[in-house]
Amino acid sequence: MRLERVVPGTGPRIDVQGGVLVRDLVVDGERWSKGRRLTAADLAVLGAPAVRVAGEPRALADAGIAVLVPEVADLHEDDAAVRLAAAVAGPGVTTRGPAESRVDVLAATDGLLHIRGDLVERMDRIDPVEVFTLFDGQVVRAGDLVASVKVAPHVVPSEVVERAERVALRAGKGGVVRVAAFTRRRVAALVKESVHAPARERFEASVRLKVESLGSELVDVVYVADSADPVTAALAPLVRGRRSERVDLVLTAGSASTDPEDPFYVAIERLGGRVVRHGVPAHPGSMLWLARIGRTDLLGLPSCGAYSKATAADLLLPRLLSGEPATPATVARLGVGGILTRSMRFRFPAYARDLDAPDG
Repeated sequence: MRLERVVPGTGPRIDVQGGVLVRDLVVDGERWSKGRRLTAADLAVLGAPAVRVAGEPRALADAGIAVLVPEVADLHEDDAAVRLAAAVAGPGVTTRGPAESRVDVLAATDGLLHIRGDLVERMDRIDPVEVFTLFDGQVVRAGDLVASVKVAPHVVPSEVVERAERVALRAGKGGVVRVAAFTRRRVAALVKESVHAPARERFEASVRLKVESLGSELVDVVYVADSADPVTAALAPLVRGRRSERVDLVLTAGSASTDPEDPFYVAIERLGGRVVRHGVPAHPGSMLWLARIGRTDLLGLPSCGAYSKATAADLLLPRLLSGEPATPATVARLGVGGILTRSMRFRFPAYARDLDAPDG
């Protein structure tokens, strides 16, 4: 780019057409914002003998108004932002703008936000690229702002944006920023009979609220004796029965999570499944467990998660109900930000933000 100066009232400077203002001006009573690309009509107005211009005094001195004129290999800030937004946007998002040199990335659907934080950081190491987002794993609604992109100067070399685009390509089809939509999944709850009324009522109301708030269906709540045979018999049709019986997710309550002979664990092994994770790196709810039998996930709720507390289960549920599989990687993502005090409520789905949370 090159820096030129336009002296008002001295005739149109057609050679700077497409140049960019670096300061706000008021021209004949109209506000011209910095970053404005000067058209032939703009330059004719500036060059008119009777033009009235107000703004930064130094810019209106005899030296004239500073204008950045892009070269062939340069990009205006709006064009750079549009390209950066296209580079970071993955499935489940849309874009808005540019406005004041910034393009926003919005959720196109209700779902779970996924951010490739490593790639965002690499892009932001490129001066003057700016990519800023919400936190990975947040539940968002359609229309929510989830990320924004821009460059700081009004004009940048296109090579800067190309470097950022190459970084974004590492995300593949998933994109640097994406929203995984909630899908209507079938969920059942399997509860040991050791959970008695009125605790049962609280449990059922709590689970129904969680599941339905995330767009899925609670199809059954089954109470079983605290023994391996009845637990296996109740679990089998949910994971291996007819299509009308099978579910995508089973929530359990009443297990002794540290006992390897707990009937839930025995039943999972008998049915050919496996426990994916004992405990998760978050509190409260660190004692919950995650398992899989065939295509069905199982989430062992901690006692506090069955009723009135917001726990790690409320971070895992949105992941499972948006199609993320029950894997060690799914659990590991909870560790950063896993101290679930009141200040972390923004990480929870809307239904959980009013539930009890620890102070520390």
